[in-house]
Amino acid sequence: MMSNEKFKLHPISAVINFVKGLKDLIIPFLIIFVTNGFNFNIDVRQDGFWIEIIPTLIVVVIAFLYLFSGIIKWWTFVYWFEDNELRVKYGLFVKKKRFIPFDRIQGLNYKEGIFHRIFGLVQVMVETAGSTNGRPEAELTAITKDAAQRIEKETQRAKQSLDVLTNVEQLHDSSDELLQSERTTSRVVRKMTPKDLVILATTSNGIGVVLTGLVAVLSQFAEFIPYELIYEEIAGFIKFGFAVVALAVFVVFLFAWIISVLITFINYYDFTIIEENERLIVSRGLLEKKRVTIPLNRVQAIKIVENPLRQLFGYATIVVESASGGFGEKEKKITLIPLIPKKKMNGPLQELFPQFEWSPILSKPPKRAKPFFYRIDFIWLVPIVGLCTYFFYPFGLLSILLIIPTILLGIWQYRTAGYSIKRNQLTIVYRIISRVTFVVEKKRIQALERRQSYFQNRRQIASIEATVMSGLAGASAKAPNLNVKDVDTVMDWFDRSKEGIEEGIEQQE
Repeated sequence: MMSNEKFKLHPISAVINFVKGLKDLIIPFLIIFVTNGFNFNIDVRQDGFWIEIIPTLIVVVIAFLYLFSGIIKWWTFVYWFEDNELRVKYGLFVKKKRFIPFDRIQGLNYKEGIFHRIFGLVQVMVETAGSTNGRPEAELTAITKDAAQRIEKETQRAKQSLDVLTNVEQLHDSSDELLQSERTTSRVVRKMTPKDLVILATTSNGIGVVLTGLVAVLSQFAEFIPYELIYEEIAGFIKFGFAVVALAVFVVFLFAWIISVLITFINYYDFTIIEENERLIVSRGLLEKKRVTIPLNRVQAIKIVENPLRQLFGYATIVVESASGGFGEKEKKITLIPLIPKKKMNGPLQELFPQFEWSPILSKPPKRAKPFFYRIDFIWLVPIVGLCTYFFYPFGLLSILLIIPTILLGIWQYRTAGYSIKRNQLTIVYRIISRVTFVVEKKRIQALERRQSYFQNRRQIASIEATVMSGLAGASAKAPNLNVKDVDTVMDWFDRSKEGIEEGIEQQE
């Protein structure tokens, strides 16, 4: 019998909700700050004072509204346990209630931000089978860790009681099996080391992001930068020779690399994957600790992603497309393993997902399909070459050289692309820039689409695209420019009216 005692959030939740709201005001505030010339020393006596101050007043009023909203939500928010349900109620003028049966709860995801860690609290996001668009069914902004553990215990107790009632006849003579099933079994699948974090930062696009951010910040202060003086200094600097210039460039990239490593350490510190009772628990973070629970039965597809740099050094990232939420409201794509050597990848994957074949033999596009991988790019490339030639002649003629990397990238995509069907598994391999291996079970595919243009029809080739449930629009993978017979084979394999056909389909050599 559950107690109907009602519980409130910690008061710091009002501040946390207020800070979340302020994040939405950062960009508008920066726009006002920049357009005002970085000067807020406005004289009340000058003309147009009120017109200039109105945008700032609007931001201040919105900030106070966020603060008021955070206080109201904390003041009215209560949750309690009743009739095997987690019940939530909040709202001042519009009261909202939500009753969540414990047996529908798929997982409890946790966050510990700076405010949480100061007061020993945790944010809990309740995921159910009906959670959509990455939004949790309920969100407890700030509660104690003991309260979070109580929710988890109540959930487990309700599910165990339901299992006992459902299988009472089977369990009559098997009490030992019941005790065994109640035991929590867990094991660490993977834990990232500091060396892994350094490699992760070095092979990611973090350095480029840091450099881009630096350029963006400097561009906001363009009017204060003495470009003529800098040009003179650089011109004098170049006279010292190539070695000095190369050293300066190296220092800039070293600084960007250090910043990228620090960001990676903050985001992925103590990254750990634990398998526990048919679910995966992924935790990470230094300043903000996060923990997400992924029920294995809600995994829709697995992606193995290799950007060119990681592929060169034999590393990959494993991503899970899940029907559950991730670390944030919009995050449906969960990084299961941020970095792993490809040589050691099949072992953990085989243990977690034994239903899949992780070394399939791919059927490749025919040779006649090769031009289709790059000639479509000429549609946008030719106008660019024409404009560069017209406005920057004669140097604009050099833009013709863009055709070479475009063709090389197309050939690379052609050599990467392929597919495989094996019993109930579909594997699609493709590349835009990074190589992606998309692995999915037949029952998880929401839609399988055959696409063929007029020009593809003339060459007897077609493309196929598989979509699974993940986020608002789903997640998809496309095998481009395959032989028409291969595409028809995959469509027949997927056809629900031909369930027996997959038994006769063997891997095409």
